Amino acid sequence: MVHVNYLAVLVAAFAVFVLGWLWYSPFLFYKPWMRLRGMDPVAAMAGAKMPGGKLLIELARCLVLAYVIARFMALLGVSSWMGAVHFGFFLWIGFPVILLTGSVLWENIPWKVAAIHAGDWLVKTLVIPIIVSVWH
Repeated sequence: MVHVNYLAVLVAAFAVFVLGWLWYSPFLFYKPWMRLRGMDPVAAMAGAKMPGGKLLIELARCLVLAYVIARFMALLGVSSWMGAVHFGFFLWIGFPVILLTGSVLWENIPWKVAAIHAGDWLVKTLVIPIIVSVWH
């Protein structure tokens, strides 16, 4: 039986939810992300309000991601923070980077938009395993 620490999963999910919000906020990449998507960040911010339903879905996505990563870590026996960093980095290369590269190649997504998303995914795939590994 695989043991997953559900409290660590909840904490990790909430952490990456907050970090994702920060990543796409005006403090970090909101303006370039909006411009690269052909939108005026100032105009978009003027009429912006927090979309509650989308935020709940995003939190659910973070919970699923944290649980799946924690389960993989348990199955693979990843328990040290350094092992978690290696695991998270290879997870990032193997999935988000490969998927985003396909979007750039085949869907004409600008590479700079994909790079912003890839950075967000790097944070997620590093923070979740680190929190899960150090939480005993």
